[in-house]
Amino acid sequence: MKVGIAYDLPRWEEKNIIQEAKNEGHQVIPFYSKQGIFYSDSNIDIEADLFIQRNVSHSRAVMTSFLIESQGIPIVNDYVTLIKSENKAFTTFILSRADIKTPRTAVSMEKDMALSSASTLGYPVVIKPIEGSWGRMIAKAQDEDSLRSFMEYQEFTSMYYRSIYYIQEFVKKPDRDIRIFAIGDDAPVGIYRVNPKNWRTNTALGAKAEPLAIDAELRELALKVKDKIGGFFLGIDVFEDKEKGYVIDEVNGVPEFKNTVRVTGFNVSKYLITKLMEWYKK
Repeated sequence: MKVGIAYDLPRWEEKNIIQEAKNEGHQVIPFYSKQGIFYSDSNIDIEADLFIQRNVSHSRAVMTSFLIESQGIPIVNDYVTLIKSENKAFTTFILSRADIKTPRTAVSMEKDMALSSASTLGYPVVIKPIEGSWGRMIAKAQDEDSLRSFMEYQEFTSMYYRSIYYIQEFVKKPDRDIRIFAIGDDAPVGIYRVNPKNWRTNTALGAKAEPLAIDAELRELALKVKDKIGGFFLGIDVFEDKEKGYVIDEVNGVPEFKNTVRVTGFNVSKYLITKLMEWYKK
């Protein structure tokens, strides 16, 4: 099988996927997205049976998935899944409309309306950029004064959605959250991300990864999220709320998994390749 890897920055994950694909006897076709040119009247010369999307840049990931799909080559994840998963507003509203628990969220197009929504949600609130990762620019506003400041910071960024305000209730979770991976028809592995010093429990912000025993409820929830968001390989972030139980925070369409492999010993890349081959042969 010829397995294409679309990437823009070769991290540990991309190198590991390439190595495991080779170990399984597949031919790897690396595709460095920054040097790709797609013409509307012809196909790019890529001899791959399927692709794995690994671009760090969200815009490159969506665009290259779309363009590769337009040539009739399946890619994991597809561009629609990436749009749904990388846009936090899309993710939250798709899941909440499907009766999957998410933090109560308000999306507003104007500053005064955003302030009004925060009063309705009740302080403290969390303000997030519509798109982004690694916990960047996510802030907890204790009151209206601090929220005004955070909104002002957002307005003067170059973010595409800088004039749209995504504000959530603050979930009183333990000093950890859960990252669980949905791969094909399974949710085989996950971790706790623990940080007693920062309410944001991203490993990029210093949280420590610890092994997680996946219970039946969590596995079922992960697969339900995957069913609504789509895709084949997702990293799903889950809060543990004392009153609501498991609450879905975010969904990642191009998830990192280095720390998961390190603390669990689970070979995510090999499992992904195996599941992809099963799926492709069907």
